[in-house]
Amino acid sequence: MIMKTARLFFLFALAASAYAQTVALSKEVETVYPAAHELYIDLHQTPELSAHETQTAAKLAARLRSLGYEVTEGVGGTGVVAILKNGAGPTVMLRTELDALPVEEKTGLPYASKVHAKDESGRDVPVMHACGHDVHMASLIGTADIMAHSKESWHGTLMLIGQPAEETIGGAKRMIADGLFTRFPKPAVGVALHVGNNLPANQVGITPGIYNTNSDAIRITIYGKGGHGSAPHTTIDPIVIAARTILALETINAREVKPGEMAVVTVGYIRAGTRNNIIPDEAEFGLTVRTFKADVRKQILAAITRIVKAEALVGGAPKDPLVEELASTDAVYNDPALAQRLRVPLEAALGKDNVIATEPITPSEDYAFFVEQGIPSLYMSLGGADPQKYADNLKAGTNLPSNHSPYFAPDVDPALHTGIKAEVAVLRNLLNGASQ
Repeated sequence: MIMKTARLFFLFALAASAYAQTVALSKEVETVYPAAHELYIDLHQTPELSAHETQTAAKLAARLRSLGYEVTEGVGGTGVVAILKNGAGPTVMLRTELDALPVEEKTGLPYASKVHAKDESGRDVPVMHACGHDVHMASLIGTADIMAHSKESWHGTLMLIGQPAEETIGGAKRMIADGLFTRFPKPAVGVALHVGNNLPANQVGITPGIYNTNSDAIRITIYGKGGHGSAPHTTIDPIVIAARTILALETINAREVKPGEMAVVTVGYIRAGTRNNIIPDEAEFGLTVRTFKADVRKQILAAITRIVKAEALVGGAPKDPLVEELASTDAVYNDPALAQRLRVPLEAALGKDNVIATEPITPSEDYAFFVEQGIPSLYMSLGGADPQKYADNLKAGTNLPSNHSPYFAPDVDPALHTGIKAEVAVLRNLLNGASQ
């Protein structure tokens, strides 16, 4: 009876301690939230395209310096590295992205972006944080503030990364090539998160193992013979060849990939011609390919090249089409042991019901290059959907706007609160014990 009473007392003490820590963390988040939210509004209104995030990087760097971090700018282009040392212990990396997308915002928010900029081809395009990187940056700054003002709660080296050009799958690789893990301490563990409408805004998702997909960006140029639109018989129309090619590419998933295997082949744009009565010399279109498995990836890429060349031959093209792989990245892999370990502090901070086991997602991202450097990581999913709208859509069998949609607008409160809580809880756990 005495042993049973002692055990109950011990469990009660643990529960009371966990509750006290949760309350304390909530108070810390409330303290930094106004500044983090202000930054979010600013970043949302002033988005910048990939590899051009000069003002965005400067804003992050200035805030981190004011908090006492040792900050280096211009890493791998516009990348930011901030270091805060706090005695002996592991080095832990927290990463955010800086860039926005060439999307015209249609959210109707009072702080909606009205920014336009020149893209890489010189075209004027609207710019929007349609992927939620503004939420990620604001979360990182809120987290950085708490960590800088609570050094008694952790030991080691905190490494914060502001990475450019995630949307074009180039920033992580350029930062690594610029000495990210040689000029600065190499992390024992890495952490990141991504907001989306696939979860309500008070939840975080954990996916052990494969988190997302392999990604390949491909540009295809079809060559023809231009001429007058009224005399197509004197030309070889690359637009017609491109149209047939695009339809044929749809058969890869339907007829070549084994049913049940994850595979996506999407044509995201097509460009050809200048006027309605001119048949152009060439047509260009772009693909994104997503897969989980290496063999399926190889099969699809080979099928694309085969189909593109065959359709050009059938159409009488004067020369072979050009198939270019512009960028690629492997799937992000979440270390299973790390995921299991970090579920505990996440549940303590957010509540057990708010930490969800999630399936791998179909988008991709270049955090995989950090994992390939031998850094065990946890990449979390941060809920961004208004909880009531999420429940209503789930009941109706409909979907809220996804990332990259002009209507994508995370429910910032509580998503930003949740992101800061999750990051602080995870970092304190990793910086309060043995390195992985």
